[in-house]
Amino acid sequence: MATCAFPQRAIAQTTESGPQPVLPSAPAAPKEKSQTAQPAQQKPAPIERRSAKPGAGSLDPVAGPMGSKAGTSAQDGQQQPVNRGGPVGTIHVKSRLVNVALNVVDAHGAPVGGFEKQDFKLFEDGQEQKIAVFEREATSPLSIVLAIDTSETVMTSERLEREAAKHFVRAILREQDELDLMQFADDVREIVPFTNQAKRVEQGLGALQQGDETALYNAVYLASERLAGTSQLAGRRRVLVVISDGGDYVENGVKYEEAIQEAQRADAMIYTIIMVPIEADAGRNTGGEHALIQMAEDTGGKYYYVVDPKDLEPAFQHVSDDLRTQYLLGYYAPERNDTGFRRIRVTLNEGKGREGDQLRYRTGYFPDTH
Repeated sequence: MATCAFPQRAIAQTTESGPQPVLPSAPAAPKEKSQTAQPAQQKPAPIERRSAKPGAGSLDPVAGPMGSKAGTSAQDGQQQPVNRGGPVGTIHVKSRLVNVALNVVDAHGAPVGGFEKQDFKLFEDGQEQKIAVFEREATSPLSIVLAIDTSETVMTSERLEREAAKHFVRAILREQDELDLMQFADDVREIVPFTNQAKRVEQGLGALQQGDETALYNAVYLASERLAGTSQLAGRRRVLVVISDGGDYVENGVKYEEAIQEAQRADAMIYTIIMVPIEADAGRNTGGEHALIQMAEDTGGKYYYVVDPKDLEPAFQHVSDDLRTQYLLGYYAPERNDTGFRRIRVTLNEGKGREGDQLRYRTGYFPDTH
């Protein structure tokens, strides 16, 4: 069985003998359901990722549309030298194209179409930028991680939850897209690596295993790392869909701030489907719910509340519709020496749109990831 080690913190992949966990390297300690910060914390540790033997029932990696193409592009920021008869050095030009997926919705949350490039203004740290890329309905490829909380407080109706997820996968995946399936409870497991084959993801949904605790922030961190490794060609959009009640009960795991920063470094939009306990307020984790809401708002995604498992399917449909009705704006980031977080702001020009229209997009990016 061949073995290859990932340079980043890797994530275990399901083999025929069952999924292997992605375990944060933390000292053994009794579990206690508390979100209090611990003084000694560790990131999820790197592990080896093993390939399963190929077979009809295996979940080994499938080649998806994520590989880099040969040659240069506007986004890799390099130009080849032109030789006109004498020696010449290689010229490196950093283009640093920043893509901004944008949703425009009315006061009722319905998407608003019909805008043109000249209807928008885009700013980085208060300075207006020239919009170099514009798509009215974004058709750029999608890289999606679907991360499902399989703790006992969330997996209350497994059949309904699996069926809703299957319908979402069938609806969202096109040939140029790719989806990675993860589950998280006591640990984080990659059930199916990136693939554009819906049938493989459906297989993986049948292999979900229930756990006791919830490693929410570890899951967001590790899923963001996986998304960061996908291609950026063709304006690919990176999306993390998280289904959870917001609880995080893992000792010495990564914290909220680290998880959200990793998502921002990956340019990932986070969509959160918040599962609310049926017993009214009993057992609700309102702090965790607010964290899921903030994740969505900071990354340009959206959040949805689900009280009854039957409402999961409409929530998935809203996510799918949201991704299919996005505008895509792109600009070339100005050259600066700082590596701190850069703020993005998009506005509609005066007289465009209607009262109550809202713009939703990520709040910024880290330049060292471009």
